[in-house]
Amino acid sequence: MRWTRYFWPAVGLSAVAFSIWLLVGELRGISLDDVWAGLEAIPGHRWLLAAVSAICAYAALAGYDRIALLHLRRRMSWPFVMLCSFTTYALSHNIGGSVFSGAVIRYRAYGTRGLSGQEVGVLVGICWITFVLSTLLVAGVVLLLEPDLFERFSDIGYGGFSAGAGLFMLLLVVAYVFGSWLHLKPLNIGRFQLQYPRLPIVARQLTIGPAELLAAAGIFYFALPAEANPGYLVVLGVFLVAFSLAQISHAPGGLGVFEFICLAGLSNMDQAGVVAALLVFRLLYLIVPLLIALVVVVLFERSQFGRRRS
Repeated sequence: MRWTRYFWPAVGLSAVAFSIWLLVGELRGISLDDVWAGLEAIPGHRWLLAAVSAICAYAALAGYDRIALLHLRRRMSWPFVMLCSFTTYALSHNIGGSVFSGAVIRYRAYGTRGLSGQEVGVLVGICWITFVLSTLLVAGVVLLLEPDLFERFSDIGYGGFSAGAGLFMLLLVVAYVFGSWLHLKPLNIGRFQLQYPRLPIVARQLTIGPAELLAAAGIFYFALPAEANPGYLVVLGVFLVAFSLAQISHAPGGLGVFEFICLAGLSNMDQAGVVAALLVFRLLYLIVPLLIALVVVVLFERSQFGRRRS
């Protein structure tokens, strides 16, 4: 139906509007001078560590596509996969609706290397499963080690619930691995078929996926002020909640959603310093990669145009 074409964009825009409204309340009383002072207070070596974390995160994201191609038993050059993955995530993270926007971008790129539409669909599905699986694994471990994490977002005691939720997430991961070991039948959706990943593929998913999340959270962590810093594990937990909700919201770049959750989860810290760290994260994880990706797209399309002419 025609209305479904506008559903997810409407959801994303609504999430942005609501989150910005909440964010304005959180930012009330924080001056631009305080935020600028927070940026200037970040030591040079912390900027360097944040930048290295961003590079590691995007390198791990390239591993997502590599895993999916191994699942499809398709071989492609590593430089092409890295450029395709980097461009896909740099654009889709900023556009919003990463699953759908990423599918369009991948179809354009991998289609030039002979992948069919169904194979691209499987590739996108494996990448999405890798992200969900990794989030469950890392979040489950964090909740078991930091059962008071949810209390940062509410005054209600969540100690027992947090540990139970963490254990449940880890059990889902174990069930996924067990399903691979059992060689379960493929999932059929119409003419679309998704084979259960083999154990070597699952092992890569449980290695590369968490590495990407740890590196992405590192960008934010290294930019945070040292005073009242709760430590990397808590920051990682807050980051996972914020990043996951930003992805679910389909808001372009998670705008407003990500910032509001981070500010709420780190309310004991200097809020101007947290805002400064959020700006660093957006700069290194979203804005700089977007600018590079636009150059890659222009060069790619130019090369394709030249091939068609010749």
